[in-house]
Amino acid sequence: MTDATDETGGDESPSDGDESDDLPREVREEAERLTRLERTATDENEATAYLDRRQVLLSEHEFTARIRDDDGDDVLVLHPAEWHEDGVIRTGRIDDLSRAIEIPLEGTADPDDWDAVAERNDALASDVREAYGEVHGDNAETLATFASNHYAKPIESLTGPELSEFLTEYFVRNAWPSADQQAVIDESITHVYETTGEPVPDYRSQ
Repeated sequence: MTDATDETGGDESPSDGDESDDLPREVREEAERLTRLERTATDENEATAYLDRRQVLLSEHEFTARIRDDDGDDVLVLHPAEWHEDGVIRTGRIDDLSRAIEIPLEGTADPDDWDAVAERNDALASDVREAYGEVHGDNAETLATFASNHYAKPIESLTGPELSEFLTEYFVRNAWPSADQQAVIDESITHVYETTGEPVPDYRSQ
């Protein structure tokens, strides 16, 4: 999302993303994650879905997002939706510019980091396959793909609701699991987390 900006006055600078009373840290981090996923998505529908999720997330806090070009580097700017006037952000009429949050999208947290997450998840799935056999390995591989492509995070960092989403939506609609896979999916999830040494999130109550 891009908007025109009329920078006529105003002495305050946007926040660097660490200080904002308007937007919780977890919301800022999720907005950044969805933006990065959109930028690396190869499927247009998938990219649109990420942006839609970001819009819904931010709208719950009456915020919106745009991408600003900073000398060739893209910056994600999160700011109150009320700042818009006919598609233009008139900064000279805003009392507190520090309510905006700027998150650089170039540099250390770029796609190479997401590739590292995918490699880590794939390695975990391979370990499960070696330890517990092909069926559990196939399920672990499906979970690895979900965690990497949809949340760009290690499997062990998935929350209960995210794991529930995998089981009730992704696994049945996108993975085309065999009857054998479906019969042992809960056991497979347990094996995955046993391999990581982390407890299984409570996903069945979601």
